[in-house]
Amino acid sequence: MQAFEATNYYFHQAAKCLDLTENIRTLMITPDREVRVEVAIELDSGRIGNFIGYRVQHDNARGPYKGGLRYHPAVDQDEARSLASLMTWKTAIVDLPFGGAKGGINCDPRKLSRGELERVTRKFIEKIHDMIGPHKDIPAPDMGTDAQVMAWIMNEYAKYEGFHPACVTGKPVEFHGSAGREAATGFGLAIITREMLARLQRTIAGTTFAIQGYGNVGSHTARCLAQMGGRIISVSDAYGAIVNPEGLDLAELDRHVAVSQKIVGFKGGDAITNEQLLTLPVDVLIPAALGGIFDRAMAQAVQAKLIVEAANGPTWPEGDEVFVARGIPVVPDVLANAGGVVVSYFEWVQNLQHFRWPLDQIQREEEARLVEAFRDMYDLAQRKGVTLRTAAFMKAISRVGRAKVLGGI
Repeated sequence: MQAFEATNYYFHQAAKCLDLTENIRTLMITPDREVRVEVAIELDSGRIGNFIGYRVQHDNARGPYKGGLRYHPAVDQDEARSLASLMTWKTAIVDLPFGGAKGGINCDPRKLSRGELERVTRKFIEKIHDMIGPHKDIPAPDMGTDAQVMAWIMNEYAKYEGFHPACVTGKPVEFHGSAGREAATGFGLAIITREMLARLQRTIAGTTFAIQGYGNVGSHTARCLAQMGGRIISVSDAYGAIVNPEGLDLAELDRHVAVSQKIVGFKGGDAITNEQLLTLPVDVLIPAALGGIFDRAMAQAVQAKLIVEAANGPTWPEGDEVFVARGIPVVPDVLANAGGVVVSYFEWVQNLQHFRWPLDQIQREEEARLVEAFRDMYDLAQRKGVTLRTAAFMKAISRVGRAKVLGGI
């Protein structure tokens, strides 16, 4: 099953509960526009590097398209379609005035120098600048991109369209970015996890966690949970995983990662494989890396009592069916990792107003919006007797569908 097919499977489950006609379903799942461009640059070696860039604009019934840019060797058209669709539902679940988009470049940023990365970024924006902008489509960081890449995007966009800092979010704070944006997804995940544990008569304090992925999202999630009293016993990255049943010293781990650029070799935990991390007997498992992790076999092997999806699309439909059958609740990605787009919205608003908000206001507003969205999703799931994922999609589809009806097809 392809990624876009899997996303649409979840869509159809919810659409069935809402009694949507086939015509309306087709209207809502079909992307508005897809672009594929060649991104050719001169490499440091003097050779020509040829990369393919994508941007899929899924739906803008509720506002401008919004979604990240991913630099990764696995980026392709189907993945971009899937992630753009998820952004449509994600922005609707947390009631933001955005639609959904996604894109990226098929490249390995770890193999590109800083200069090559900048040239790739600027060439890509040169090719798509006419289809993005503050009131059209607002990119943001994703896997393989960061605040520096967003700064290059803003600067390149200005060459064609003038000064518009709201054309992209996730920028450095010193370059028209927002306080709290870098940690927003991890902070939001901790809030959503707290809310879900409360429904299970648990607290974060004393709860054990395993986090697959220790990049921006995974590391901030770990720190936020630890500050709330959680015990992080295992984390991983692309090179391997580590475990310490007594809990990892995150401050020491961060110092190690700052030097070695990987968690492997950290003395405060024992080395295990990434697959072993996924099957540890922990209270909460948080996949915060690539999608497509939980197929049927892996879902059967999971020993965690709760899964909170930090990554986009980590669970295949067959894996989801196993979790339902085994009674393992899954907090879906479309809400669990929505903290990032919530604060991206705040950054966009600040840029449009040319006014800066303090961090405590941003985090207070983010928490309030996520808690309300979680409560709506959880209560709907309880009333209708459906999974949290289906309830989340039902809420999102209803909002997007209403906007389409009011705006006219």
